[in-house]
Amino acid sequence: MAVLEARDVSGGTWDLFRYPGVRSDSDMATLGYPFRPWRGSRPLADGASILEYVRATAAEFGIEGLIRYRTKVVAAEWSSAESRWTLRLAVRGADGGVSERVLTCGFLYSCAGYYDYERGHEPVFPGVESFGGELVHPQFWPEGLDHAGKRVVVIGSGATAVTLVPAMAREAARVTMLQRSPTWISPVPGRDRKAERLRAWLPERVASRLVRWKNIAFSTAFFQFCQRFPRAARGLLTRVSARALRDEAAVREHFTPSYDPWDQRLCAVPDGDLFGAVREGRAEVVTDHVESFVPEGVRLRSGRVLAADVVVSATGLRLLAFGGISLRVDGRAVELSEEFVWRGAMVSGVPNFAVCIGYTNASWTLRADLSSRLVCRVLGLMGRRGWSAVVPVPGRGLRARPLLDLASGYVQRSIGAFPRQGDRGSWRVRQNYPLDAVATLRGGLARELVPVPVSGVRSPAVTGS
Repeated sequence: MAVLEARDVSGGTWDLFRYPGVRSDSDMATLGYPFRPWRGSRPLADGASILEYVRATAAEFGIEGLIRYRTKVVAAEWSSAESRWTLRLAVRGADGGVSERVLTCGFLYSCAGYYDYERGHEPVFPGVESFGGELVHPQFWPEGLDHAGKRVVVIGSGATAVTLVPAMAREAARVTMLQRSPTWISPVPGRDRKAERLRAWLPERVASRLVRWKNIAFSTAFFQFCQRFPRAARGLLTRVSARALRDEAAVREHFTPSYDPWDQRLCAVPDGDLFGAVREGRAEVVTDHVESFVPEGVRLRSGRVLAADVVVSATGLRLLAFGGISLRVDGRAVELSEEFVWRGAMVSGVPNFAVCIGYTNASWTLRADLSSRLVCRVLGLMGRRGWSAVVPVPGRGLRARPLLDLASGYVQRSIGAFPRQGDRGSWRVRQNYPLDAVATLRGGLARELVPVPVSGVRSPAVTGS
């Protein structure tokens, strides 16, 4: 077994993103590992604490010794005759030079997520070359950037922006969050008092399980509430924002989106820190469009100029399917957009291949944990049946749907390059952990997976419509 990592160190997101205030946007009781529960006091933890937790877990369970750093998988080709994957690797040496190497394996599990970590989404801003200040992107935060006493404009209103604004407002002269349109933002408690009481009364292992399931139940119920009763959800979130900001007019203008809650991901702010920064005058929110950059800052479509010494382009990430690996099966290039995802993990037409895709409405790692357990079950089934290779095959009449059902711009820009989900059964990628847990851990596999003959992969019965 080998873990291939393109970066120099472990930690992924939590090592890459180093902008001020970086933190989780899911509670750590569900984002953390179920076999090594998070023991921190704050539900939304800071990035440095999460990085330490990830690395300590890897060291404790002997994972670190399996990782081959500076090793990027460029392409992977499956051979049915050999029942093997051949991986083409780009390996960076200590001097920065890159060499090509080849590695073979029997089963390939892509855990690269669906973001492009080498490039962010960077809209073209007219006149940006004339700007006299500093323009930065959160994905590539410059070391030692000093924003103390400076005027800062943060372009965006997603999870990164709502984290940056209150964090930078502690030292900046003023921070402005510039958004084209509002995002649903909700304050959440900075501490989980119920969890603290459970941990005080019960053994740690029991308390951690109860806290985890308490949070899963709440997030699942709230998501279903938003989906089934969007009008009531809009009213609830608007009232919560109005209490936090104490300015109903500002809530109507800047914090009441046109879309319904959870049509895009909901942003959580611990202790309402974003609202507090705005309420206290350390930050402001402006809803307008960028007309162009000017030497002194950003000119808006309304004609107003936002003076800035630092502009942060928190305009989102780019999607990239499974690390950008080029897949081929028996000499045929795999068109991911024509394939389906089975049980949220394996891909039709691609033998012995699985992907790790998290939830969009809950902690990423809830589904990541289920996907990994499913892979272990598949490998166990193959061993018991003596199968060297398996592939899921969709049934007839399966209707195609986008893999991610979110209206967010970053999703809509790139989702067409991803495999699709179906409209029923094991081909539907649900956003419901309790149902997925039952299906993944207890559902039968043998009737849904097809052994791959030496002659090659069977053609799917239908590619969807």
